[in-house]
Amino acid sequence: MADVALRSSENVLLCAPTGAGKTNVAMLSILNILAQYRKERADDMMNEDESGKASKHEGTLDLSAFKIIYVAPMKALVQEVVKNFSKRLGPYGIQVRELSGDSSLTRQQISETQMIVTTPEKWDIVTRQGEGRAYTQLVRLVIIDEIHLLHDDRGPVLESIVARVIRQVETTAEPIRLVGLSATLPNYADVATFLRVNPKKGMFFFDHSYRPVPLQMQYIGITERNAFRRFQLQNEICYEKATMQRRNGNQMLIFVHSRAETGKTAKALRDLAMEHDQLSLFVKEGGATQEILREELGSVKNADLKEVLSYGFAIHHAGMARADRELVEDLFADGHIGVLCCTATLAWGVNLPAHAVIIKGTQIYDPSKGRWAELSPLDVLQMLGRAGRPQYDTEGEGIIMTAHSELQYYLSLTNLQLPVESQMIKTLPDHLNAEIVLGTIQTVSEAVEWLSYTFLYVRMLKNPNLYGISDKAAKEDPTLKHRRMDLAHTAACMLERSHLIRYDRRSGALQSTPLGRIASQYYISHSSMAMYSRHLRPNMADIDLLRLFSMSGEFTHITVREEEKLELSKLATRVPIPVKESPNEPSAKINILLQAYISRLKLDGFALVSDMAFIQQSAARIMRALFEISLRRGWSSLSKLTLSFANMVSYRIWRSQSPLRQFKNVPEIVARKLERK
Repeated sequence: MADVALRSSENVLLCAPTGAGKTNVAMLSILNILAQYRKERADDMMNEDESGKASKHEGTLDLSAFKIIYVAPMKALVQEVVKNFSKRLGPYGIQVRELSGDSSLTRQQISETQMIVTTPEKWDIVTRQGEGRAYTQLVRLVIIDEIHLLHDDRGPVLESIVARVIRQVETTAEPIRLVGLSATLPNYADVATFLRVNPKKGMFFFDHSYRPVPLQMQYIGITERNAFRRFQLQNEICYEKATMQRRNGNQMLIFVHSRAETGKTAKALRDLAMEHDQLSLFVKEGGATQEILREELGSVKNADLKEVLSYGFAIHHAGMARADRELVEDLFADGHIGVLCCTATLAWGVNLPAHAVIIKGTQIYDPSKGRWAELSPLDVLQMLGRAGRPQYDTEGEGIIMTAHSELQYYLSLTNLQLPVESQMIKTLPDHLNAEIVLGTIQTVSEAVEWLSYTFLYVRMLKNPNLYGISDKAAKEDPTLKHRRMDLAHTAACMLERSHLIRYDRRSGALQSTPLGRIASQYYISHSSMAMYSRHLRPNMADIDLLRLFSMSGEFTHITVREEEKLELSKLATRVPIPVKESPNEPSAKINILLQAYISRLKLDGFALVSDMAFIQQSAARIMRALFEISLRRGWSSLSKLTLSFANMVSYRIWRSQSPLRQFKNVPEIVARKLERK
């Protein structure tokens, strides 16, 4: 394995369980690239360097000749990778930077950076834009971490990135190496085909026996129908397991599936410990741990965390302040916290292994569908990957609690029987549009050929029935050309209906329209674009514009949670532009949060903070897109309004306020007096 990663330039697909050292393989492949760009110093250099310090073996790296892209699925993961590789590659003078939703880089920064760590969406945006090509041509290595996310809703983005890379290799004949890292997959051969990996040379598959720490699994089925009783029962089981673990001096993680639940579970466990008079199991009286936890209590902001921390319990979720999360992570890593209740984000982002992991219930609320759904297999495996600490334990324990009816599913899951499928069909029109705008697809037949580069195509050949192809059709048409033709045609028709392309049915030519270019550049779905072009009016006022903004398809999964209603109705009275809907409507929530963001209002609930961050990220690009649409239509007053909104979002000032408010050190009184004039 090491030989292939370090000494050859084969494409590689590596499947191995969590914690088996996949990052090191990525590191080896990076070193291979560095070796290719090492410049030997010539003799004339030696003469100039009269001090004679330079030894003959020193080579410098040609840092401007290559770029390495590392694609990681989550922001939390991106930050961790940046930290890790900056340390390791620092001595070579290599710059590692992150490029994700939070941080964008200027062109100069990109040209100075050799390794860019990014999320799939962000990299897709960069490669979609023509000007990105200047440095995408320098890319020599693309590492895709957690490539089993092809199964996820974000899978299509990965597919279009890889397809784009492979096509670039074929058109420019400059080699780009693809390295895919993934958890254990049953159908790894398909993913290998999709990545153009040579099965004899570059495909490596390690099963569970390679886990650094063997895992002991327990499955608990719960038959209780009544929700409240079920909650109590789950807590009692958790408590039983927790006391067992603490008697052996071990730590444990309990994964729950909503932010509110973390606090509820931690409190319930604390109360059970008080009832049974076993608090000393979790924190010894008069020990050092007790002192440390008491000291740290002062700096804690989260109310739930404050209540349980001194008893040796803690909670962790994305809605907490960063300082709180880091505090909990450090205390847990040092062993001061015995039981940590957290959401799934912890499993993906932060590497905090514990001896035992409990997955408490497997139903998760899926906001995009608006109902409860079963946890995805990847999440389960990722959470179980946190059980067992490689340096200390001889084994880890994983416990899954689920409804009795679902037991069979999870048993088959952890024994690897579910293949990874493609999700491309759902978002095909958007990706097709991006390729048309790039100019890589100009006719329907080219679109059909482009589909043959996707993972969707690999899976359609293997499992035609799932993708709606009958056995008879599959036999008659071995390369599935007709099916791809249908898909391309349907997607093109949808795009045409949204006015994003012109589609000539006779010749099959596809041409992008100004709207299509805007959609691709600002990453906006075709349905949202169609809605904007329907509802935009040349004489819109602020109120209407904000209402249109809050109806965007990008925000379909934002819901109003019970605990936010009070705060939202308070905020609604403080924002400058009136909101017509009641604060319980999701569209009103989006509207209010955007205004609160521009007005720099303080939010109490941390749940709202993360939603606001999400809205604010999309707000800038949606406003810019609306501005471009109104420009193209020649509507001057609307262009002015949308542009000023785009600026208000990026600088967080209202039009009526003094522009000096951009500077932090201008006193409030001065700004107010200037505005009165």
